[in-house]
Amino acid sequence: MLQLDSVTYAYPGSPPIFQDYSWQVGRGQAWTVLGPSGCGKTTLLYLLAGLRFPTCGHVRVDGQSLARPRPRTGLILQDYGLLPWATVRQNAALGLRVRNFYGPDGKHAPPNYIPEKDVQPWLERLGLSDQAEKYPHQLSGGQRQRTAIARTLALKPDLLLMDEPFSSIDAPTREGLQALTLELYSEQNLTLVLITHAIEEAAYIGQRILLLSRIPNTQAQVIENPSAGSPGYRYSADYTALCRELRQRMEAA
Repeated sequence: MLQLDSVTYAYPGSPPIFQDYSWQVGRGQAWTVLGPSGCGKTTLLYLLAGLRFPTCGHVRVDGQSLARPRPRTGLILQDYGLLPWATVRQNAALGLRVRNFYGPDGKHAPPNYIPEKDVQPWLERLGLSDQAEKYPHQLSGGQRQRTAIARTLALKPDLLLMDEPFSSIDAPTREGLQALTLELYSEQNLTLVLITHAIEEAAYIGQRILLLSRIPNTQAQVIENPSAGSPGYRYSADYTALCRELRQRMEAA
């Protein structure tokens, strides 16, 4: 589904973060991208989302070179991106409201369109119905993150990109949201790419793990992890061994 074809990318006046870099993601796969701060994780996500473009090479989605953000790519950022003056229901409906501002004929959508109705099933699925009329400052970190997930999944994406989505949440809530993410990935037939700096999170979620290291990144380092997300995996010897391997590889990078 996704392909980086000999991609080079550098910010103006800075050395390349990626140099002649190639990597592929198949449809329906769950990937985590792991690496230390400054290695290019978020830059990679922006390239996949069509928010930045390679200096050289191509980013392709389904064989087509990515020239702008695509409607069926969902992006969830670390800071949730919620409007502080909008309720949970209004925030969850924001993506639909923006997308449907223009109708299929290129004109404004009919005035009777109410996107909030279309997000109600997601509020229920994500346990937010009782919080629907609250504002972000009245929510816990986990509730804010679930609101961001509801807003994204209401758009029916086929590709979900997540940038360190659980980094500021306490451990029990974080583990619950990790499990929820895998449930939704499976239910919605998504392709998932999740950026993280947490070794344990990368090992639990990613069926395949892309390891980034010191810049410039020149060759994709991929670790297979087929048991990711399976029942009891987080407490298995294989999981512990993989976390140890990832930590050693990051220290040696």
